[in-house]
Amino acid sequence: MRGLLCCLVLLFLLQPWESQLQLAGPRCHTGPLDLVFVIDSSRSVRPFEFETMRQFLVGLLRGLNVGPNATRVGVIQYSSQVQSVFPLRAFSRREDMERAIRDLVPLAQGTMTGLAIQYAMNVAFSVAEGARPPEERVPRVAVIVTDGRPQDRVAEVAAQARARGIEIYAVGVQRADVGSLRAMASPPLDEHVFLVESFDLIQEFGLQFQSRLCVRDLCNGVDHGCEFQCVSEGLSYRCLCPEGRQLQADGKSCDRCREGHVDLVLLVDGSKSVRPQNFELVKRFVNQIVDFLDVSPEGTRVGLVQFSSRVRTEFPLGRYGTAAEVKQAVLAMEYMERGTMTGLALRHMVEHSFSEAQGARPRALNVPRVGLVFTDGRSQDDISVWAARAKEEGIVMYAVGVGKAVEAELREIASEPAELHVSYAPDFGTMTHLLQNLRGSICPEEGISAGTELRSPCECESLVEFQGRTLGALESLTLNLAQLTARLEHLENQLANQK
Repeated sequence: MRGLLCCLVLLFLLQPWESQLQLAGPRCHTGPLDLVFVIDSSRSVRPFEFETMRQFLVGLLRGLNVGPNATRVGVIQYSSQVQSVFPLRAFSRREDMERAIRDLVPLAQGTMTGLAIQYAMNVAFSVAEGARPPEERVPRVAVIVTDGRPQDRVAEVAAQARARGIEIYAVGVQRADVGSLRAMASPPLDEHVFLVESFDLIQEFGLQFQSRLCVRDLCNGVDHGCEFQCVSEGLSYRCLCPEGRQLQADGKSCDRCREGHVDLVLLVDGSKSVRPQNFELVKRFVNQIVDFLDVSPEGTRVGLVQFSSRVRTEFPLGRYGTAAEVKQAVLAMEYMERGTMTGLALRHMVEHSFSEAQGARPRALNVPRVGLVFTDGRSQDDISVWAARAKEEGIVMYAVGVGKAVEAELREIASEPAELHVSYAPDFGTMTHLLQNLRGSICPEEGISAGTELRSPCECESLVEFQGRTLGALESLTLNLAQLTARLEHLENQLANQK
């Protein structure tokens, strides 16, 4: 091993690793990517070996299109503990990243690889650390570089990380345990597991890794026309739709509430019990609802109100005319973090949110008004008066509860029948299963407003249509009565003959 690594050092002096990767061609424009390097700095990694890993990182960085809207890079090192060298949000310039890597001091303790994966999953890839929110569907990639056998379990935590959408590459230096590398890596293993035994193989991994990232760029290099998301697959690509929506026959667009004429106001609980990380999940959930709506001035209008100890209109019904604008505004919403005054929020909705001044359409147009209350706990004020008032005003109310939400309050807020208007999830991570139920309820062609038309019932065409339907029904009824009378007469004749 020492002879091998001495040769590596000599090769570095003759031709630096950074230039080796640059021989591959121009920098790869990968598109959005969140990339975290997980580096083993245990005591078994000798100083010159650690220098090899340092140069390896710098070389890979120089082959990436780094930037806030392109590839974000984070680095963590581990031994018996885990240390963040710099998070995904720290640097947008490659030079700053290289400087931090060159200043890196090894920890030189044990080899707790499982602990490092746990940290990467829960911390390094969190939105707070700079990872893009899950709804943006930016790929998350972890590259684990290690030289030995883990002193803790890696299989279970690596499986959890992969289940959360983290793609894992496992790179082992000579003494690394192949079984552990395979337990950590994503499938297919032949593309995600690398055992480094020579400098040529280090270079090969770097070039193959760069090449795989460049394949991700296919969606950015063609006019794919995908409405929601484009996914590269080798030399081709395909379009995806959000959960609960189907890809249409054109292979690009997604189904939605096609006949949608709804004024929808969302009341979102921003109390301190929600907590910042869960509030990000709430925003994701709201945007998944927006994804299945036909948002437009003539179709579905969306307004958003956040409440805690006070109430704040984030945006009214009349402000945004596209789903993209609504989703961007949702992501920009700042967490209030105070009490839970649900009754106050309901009053604000009834008195202000559905007013024409806020963008609601006039009642004469018969556009359904829908309120959706999202809460995680018991209200600190009375809800009964304004929950009843909302329904008296003709607002169809839905209540979504999470965690410690009170069922009795949810039922009081919601319209009847409660089975169709109340939804509950035990925690924020399992809210997604509620989407299909809400879709079936809120979508006009599937739920409350099927067949709703934007016209006055007093228009001439409406009266003629109503008259035609009524006359048709009367004619059908008259015919049925005549047939019934004839049948009765026939039965009476049969009875008379029997006598």
